[in-house]
Amino acid sequence: MEQPKQPKAPRRMGGPMGGGSMVGGEKPKNFKGTLKKLINYLSQYHAAIIIVMIFTVGSTVFNVIGPKVLGKATTEIFNGLLNKINGGTGIDFEKVARILLILLSLYVVSTLFGYVQGFVMSGISQKMAYKLRKELSQKMNRLPMSYYDKRTYGEVLSRITNDVDTLGMSLNQSITQLITSVATIIGVLVMMLSISPLMTLIALLILPISILLISFIVKHSQKYFKQQQEYLGHVNGQIEETFGGHNVIKLFNKEEDVIAEFKKTNEVLYHSAWKSQFFSGMTQPIMSFVGNMGYVAVAVVGGYLNIKKVIEVGDIQSFIQYVRQFTQPITQIAQVSNMLQSTMAAAERVFEFLEEEEEELEAEHHAMKKENNTQRKVTAAELEGNVTFEHVKFGYVPEKIIIQDFSAKVRQGQKIAIVGPTGAGKTTIVKLLMRFYDINSGSIKIDGYDIKDFDRSELREAFGMVLQETWLFKGTIMENIRYGRLDATDEEVIAAAKAAHAHHFIQALPGGYQMELNEDATNISQGQKQLLTIARAILADNRLLILDEATSSVDTRTEERIQKAMDNLMKGRTSFVIAHRLSTIRDADLILVLKDGDVIEQGNHQELMKKNGFYANLYNSQFEQTA
Repeated sequence: MEQPKQPKAPRRMGGPMGGGSMVGGEKPKNFKGTLKKLINYLSQYHAAIIIVMIFTVGSTVFNVIGPKVLGKATTEIFNGLLNKINGGTGIDFEKVARILLILLSLYVVSTLFGYVQGFVMSGISQKMAYKLRKELSQKMNRLPMSYYDKRTYGEVLSRITNDVDTLGMSLNQSITQLITSVATIIGVLVMMLSISPLMTLIALLILPISILLISFIVKHSQKYFKQQQEYLGHVNGQIEETFGGHNVIKLFNKEEDVIAEFKKTNEVLYHSAWKSQFFSGMTQPIMSFVGNMGYVAVAVVGGYLNIKKVIEVGDIQSFIQYVRQFTQPITQIAQVSNMLQSTMAAAERVFEFLEEEEEELEAEHHAMKKENNTQRKVTAAELEGNVTFEHVKFGYVPEKIIIQDFSAKVRQGQKIAIVGPTGAGKTTIVKLLMRFYDINSGSIKIDGYDIKDFDRSELREAFGMVLQETWLFKGTIMENIRYGRLDATDEEVIAAAKAAHAHHFIQALPGGYQMELNEDATNISQGQKQLLTIARAILADNRLLILDEATSSVDTRTEERIQKAMDNLMKGRTSFVIAHRLSTIRDADLILVLKDGDVIEQGNHQELMKKNGFYANLYNSQFEQTA
């Protein structure tokens, strides 16, 4: 029986509008645990992070001192004007110039410190993103096939693209912004207290009002942001499916239904988007209003204290600047708090992927067995290709066995056809042979050696595959064929192409072997793609082959060419052919007829036809359909 269908994972859209994992309002399941893991992961950059903290604090300190120095200049100019009015010498421009030069120096140093911390922090975030992508890429190759069977491609890609991008960008911004905001609040508070404790107390009354208003806005906007991102994904999904199935929609005249469904989803997106933007847009004017109230109070009290000779005029001007600086980091901390939620959610998904259970690590176990002389005496490359299935029992889910008792013997160089109705277990047999899954009981042996005695990656080096779905990458035809054996010369690649009956059409293409295929290889035909994959398999020269109905999607004439290429490929190799068109496997040395996970008949074509059993009925039914 074929592998049972798994429930699909939730759609995660990428791209500029998809949102991916960077979902507004998305929260991690375990914030503290994920934060601890992230801190541990960042510990390798601890020296650079300390430098960032020092330079961030330094930049903030020099920036915070600035208004008080500027206040000294204001006081000097004010006192000079009063002195001039009273008949004195007037403004001491040299002293004002010295003060302004000090102020300029402070801002220049602050900018330089900010540049250094930005440069170092960008390096940290990019190095971390690079390392994470590398680890995720390596992890993908170590995960069992069962992991991918339960998840969509988008789910896995989202971890490597959207989540890592979210983590890198938001971490870069949030760490420096958090340090800057905290340092600014502390620095500004100290400077305000040094000017006037009374005015500071009045300014601090703004703080609880600001916090209450921000909390109110965040609380009411959060659900709309979340709904906006959710329905943005739905809209993108509908557009993607509509364009992907445009011909089917046209064929069944479903244009109006599709438009109605899109309009309904888009309506929800519209309302959630404008509400989220409205609440978000309220933050700045409300904070400005509260800040202006604070400025009025400070100006009134400051004027009174100046009259009483408690503070200077420049101190009032400095204090007003500090009040403006004091409210800004509070808003920033609220933004950082929301950003950290997205950061931790992305980090949690990345670490979940990195911590997924891997395929059993066997190399060390095999090395120990070799030392004890109980290890096999050959490598996978030295195998001849005799395969034995002995009472194989297997189920994708332990409590649901789909292959009850499968036994078969295959000799070196034989062509083995695996046939049967959909769901009989044809592809499952191949997956077990390559150890994508381990059997529940019984054994599978190659040349008398149990496949469990081989490291999985080493075992798979003994197999070549040509599948129904061709896989070619963006690159030249020469590079695509050479993928079978990377150290092959150009002459060996061309020889493989000739054996696959692909040389003639390759020469006819613009650029020949140097013609570049696009990402989906749509600039050549389906049959040509299949011949290239066969050439690649010939070049690889594996002792065992697996062919999964490589001719099912081409016309009869192309099928004949591909069949000739496959015959060349299978010469001298043990070949397992999953067949749906029974006419293509009449020359097989052994045909295994599967039904409900068990071999119910086996033999060559003539023997099975004489039995007039299940295979004969299956074979005759195909010819009746084509008659």
